[in-house]
Amino acid sequence: MTPGPSRILLKLSGEALQGPEGAFSPDSLSRIAGEIAPLSSTQIAIVVGGGNVIRGARTEAFDRVEADTLGMLATVINALALRTYLEHAGRDVFVQSAIGTELTDPISPRDARKALSGGAIVVFAGGTGSPLVTTDTAAALRAVSIGADLLAKASNVPGVFDRDPAKDSSARRLSHVSFDEFLAARYGVMDQVAVEICREHRLPIEVFDFDRPGALRALTEGKRVGTRIGA
Repeated sequence: MTPGPSRILLKLSGEALQGPEGAFSPDSLSRIAGEIAPLSSTQIAIVVGGGNVIRGARTEAFDRVEADTLGMLATVINALALRTYLEHAGRDVFVQSAIGTELTDPISPRDARKALSGGAIVVFAGGTGSPLVTTDTAAALRAVSIGADLLAKASNVPGVFDRDPAKDSSARRLSHVSFDEFLAARYGVMDQVAVEICREHRLPIEVFDFDRPGALRALTEGKRVGTRIGA
């Protein structure tokens, strides 16, 4: 086991916030806050998606640019909802957004690093501020900009598999994949552009099952809980 990272960027999907009630589930939000808030010894920033409201690449109701714009706005709503639950759990939280609103601060890596060093959680919303780009890419950019030691990709699967486990029961989870191997195989669990950014800046990625209780804590302790993507 290696020493735990001092600063993590957690990529959290919008779908993690939803439940039987709809786009926002109090139970889901409470569980998420319960996993994150106690981890005061590790600096944590979060990029949240908007898929519980709308997914730009998967809707036919709007063209891709309009859908992505709505999706970026959805991430602001998600960030504010997440802030509320994290604050109820006792943490100071700052929300920065790539889309200007009166409810959020603008993106500032300098201010984010200062807040993280002071013990606060920083939630990044608004994606990259541009359409046609995923929030995975936003997560990679924010992780590099704040000097994170690890990009933790919270997923609903336990890692990267050599084949699609939904189609092949013999699919095997990989404990480690190099950046080049991931990009060559075009695994669908994470955006290729995001992985390219991490490769360029030698930032390791851990794809893990966020539904597994304690998985994020284990990551902060230096344990491997999913698939590590890196050199």
